[in-house]
Amino acid sequence: MILFDGKVYESSEQTRLLSELKEKIPTILQEKTLPSDVVIDAVDRLRQDTIDGKFDDLLTALPKETVESYKKQAVALLSKDYLHLKVRTELGDTKEYVTDKVEGFSRIRVKKVPLGVIFHIAAGNMDFLPAYSLVEGLLTGNINILKLPSADAGLSLKLIQQLIEYRPELKDFIYVFDTSSSDIQGMKAMAELANGISVWGSDMAIDAVRGLAPTGAKLIEWGQKLGFCYVSDLRSVPDVKEELEGLAKHIAFTKQLLCSSCQVIYVNTGDMKEVAAFAEEFRPYLQKAVEANTSDEVGVRARDTLVAYTQRLKGYLGKEEKKEDNVLRGRGMSLILKEDCKLELSPMMCNVLIKPLPKEKIAAALFEGRYYLQTAGLICPKEEREELAGLLVRCGLNRVTRGSEMSAFFPGESHDGEYALSRYVRIVNIEET
Repeated sequence: MILFDGKVYESSEQTRLLSELKEKIPTILQEKTLPSDVVIDAVDRLRQDTIDGKFDDLLTALPKETVESYKKQAVALLSKDYLHLKVRTELGDTKEYVTDKVEGFSRIRVKKVPLGVIFHIAAGNMDFLPAYSLVEGLLTGNINILKLPSADAGLSLKLIQQLIEYRPELKDFIYVFDTSSSDIQGMKAMAELANGISVWGSDMAIDAVRGLAPTGAKLIEWGQKLGFCYVSDLRSVPDVKEELEGLAKHIAFTKQLLCSSCQVIYVNTGDMKEVAAFAEEFRPYLQKAVEANTSDEVGVRARDTLVAYTQRLKGYLGKEEKKEDNVLRGRGMSLILKEDCKLELSPMMCNVLIKPLPKEKIAAALFEGRYYLQTAGLICPKEEREELAGLLVRCGLNRVTRGSEMSAFFPGESHDGEYALSRYVRIVNIEET
């Protein structure tokens, strides 16, 4: 389905509607602007309806705990107060100003304005990501073209329709297409309408977008990242049981599907016996968390099983060790012990890699994976935390959290080391006469 000018059309209308949009965009740019307050008001109304259960019928395929988590996040992150804070934090002072006088030069007026048109290519590994990416484009006053991921199942379209229902003036700034990623001509036509292309996804997806992007279009890449947890001197960690329990709950809840999820647990040692001892200690915590997060929905359980076995099969076809004495298995989970220090994707779905990584080798190990660094969980004694966090940041990490909070969102934080809203605007200079 396609959402165009506030109305829903069949996918077969794509070519005609894109041609119409090409004619429509210059008129919008000439005649209309979108104040952020209009967007914030619509999102705040969406927040309240979400809390009140208006969209519960769209969330029935998700585990109950996931739905409750989303509602909890909506209370804070979609509120007017938070959205105003987000704009202030990520854009700074948006008021235009005039530079000081420099002898022999004119003064200039400086202001931040929208890029113009943003083409969003959203990934499907987070349920609300397509709609959230579009909202960021709206907050900066841009016209937005959104290509939905194949796994969206109608959730994003429904939420976006609600935004337009709350504030009809948004319809000129929102165009949603369910185009397949294999439709190169359709993707290229959308890209050619954009000043900026915001793409979420794998290396392959980003490379493909680079190939179809017009010369001069701004590429805003949110690529694949690999999260890990670093464990040091566990015996001296206060509340160690709570720390391990929290990490296990994080792994079970996210199923390692997010960029911030824990793929590898590194242990501060070079001795595989210590790695094996940690795995034995951690196994019951992960088993308990997995059992607590098992969905009653047959479809969800089937999907999770299929993903896990597909990833395992890919590993066997590649270079994953096939011997079984390096794997501690449980019901719906496994801990895979490996002797190397490489940061890599795990089989996911609660199948975690555990590796040795002495503190003195952290930089060398992470340098190899420098393009994929984002989040590190840290479980260590309090007196080591500042040193280890500083080391991880110097190596390229953008987020250092507790093991339990690796995928948590913190108000005011950046994404992959950058503020999204600042990437969706440009700074213009107008000479004062």
